[in-house]
Amino acid sequence: MQKQQRGVSIIGLLVILVILIVVALFGMKVIPSFMEYRTAKATIQAVARSGASTPADVRRAFENRATIDNITTLKPTDLEITREGNQMVIAFSYRKEVPLFTGVGLYIDYAANSKGE
Repeated sequence: MQKQQRGVSIIGLLVILVILIVVALFGMKVIPSFMEYRTAKATIQAVARSGASTPADVRRAFENRATIDNITTLKPTDLEITREGNQMVIAFSYRKEVPLFTGVGLYIDYAANSKGE
């Protein structure tokens, strides 16, 4: 009696590898944008906790931290600064275009505020 072979054929293996490569390339394009967003979000939360009292102080503190953290997409003038009670609320929103390959890109809308919303 012969047993049927079980496993992945070479064609199946190639298909799986192509899918993994596409996912890896997509991730390598998108992850830096997401990491910059997370850094910017942490920065505005830290600036809000620092006790800056005026919008000019907030913008200056953000600019200093953005220089250190290499935040290039977001400028201090892009921040929306409001006061709720005795607390400064800093918010931003922007759209990032991530080029995937010739003629195709991905738009990602990022938004955050210092209240954690």
